[in-house]
Amino acid sequence: MEIRDIAEFLSYFNKVHQRTMNVVRAIPPDKVDWRFREGKFTLGDLVRHIAAANRYIFVEVARGKPSAYAGCGKGFAETYDEIVAFAERLHREDVEILSGFTADQLSRKCTTPDGGSITSWKWLRSMVEHEAHHRGQIYIYLSLMEVPSPPLYGLTSEQVIELSTAAHIQNSSNG
Repeated sequence: MEIRDIAEFLSYFNKVHQRTMNVVRAIPPDKVDWRFREGKFTLGDLVRHIAAANRYIFVEVARGKPSAYAGCGKGFAETYDEIVAFAERLHREDVEILSGFTADQLSRKCTTPDGGSITSWKWLRSMVEHEAHHRGQIYIYLSLMEVPSPPLYGLTSEQVIELSTAAHIQNSSNG
């Protein structure tokens, strides 16, 4: 996917964010500090990391500035409600900054934290992949804790199978 129109990208980015926040809202508030193993991100760390990385790594670099990422510790937001508010606030900042991007800004090169050079729209595309990666970790954490989580696109796998089987039977009997 090439990003040529910032408004179209932001519409997509907002939908990705909403899907992330749907799973974040499934986190039991008293489990934000849960981690599956010492030394790994907690659930709260994952949410803070997604928000802070989008804002301070991906958006800053895309706008031609150096990364300003300072981690994802509790100092940014400690409680469940603070973490959700932090994620929502940083997403609004992302959208506000990116909404001013021109076609020229999307097509210019930017310098990644490791010194690499990449076209800004490709860097923004990697931001979405990064978010999806960590959202997947939240789903896994919830599964390990046996906490129900929302389906990504509205239906569970079991519901898709049931509907697909019913549609297949219907089509077979008509055909």
